[in-house]
Amino acid sequence: MVQEVAYLSFKNIHTLKNPEHFKTWLIKIAITCSINLIKKNQKVIQLKPEDEEFIGLEDEDVSLSITLQELLEQLNEDEKSVVILKFYEGYSFKEIADLLNIPLGTAKSVLYRALNKLRKNLKEADICE
Repeated sequence: MVQEVAYLSFKNIHTLKNPEHFKTWLIKIAITCSINLIKKNQKVIQLKPEDEEFIGLEDEDVSLSITLQELLEQLNEDEKSVVILKFYEGYSFKEIADLLNIPLGTAKSVLYRALNKLRKNLKEADICE
């Protein structure tokens, strides 16, 4: 992934309009490359029950992690990107808007739409009140 991001950044450096936004521009390339890689490799490997004892999951709540992952998979790519950047990476709305090259209001509306979808899916799955 690092090589691909480096290659694409050198190849497309001419598209960088403001050098002070280099970090944001590079992160956007990394996000795009990551999403493309995930789309290519959507393979799931099933664990054998006898192998579960070898996995060190001491402090993790596996069922919660799986549930959150399943819920995120139900979102479209834009919604998933905004949710991950906001809650997992801790970016502000302004930073998310810059990273994804969208208006600030759009970043907010995409996040709130995604949260509403997640709430609805939780209620349908009877996981939440």
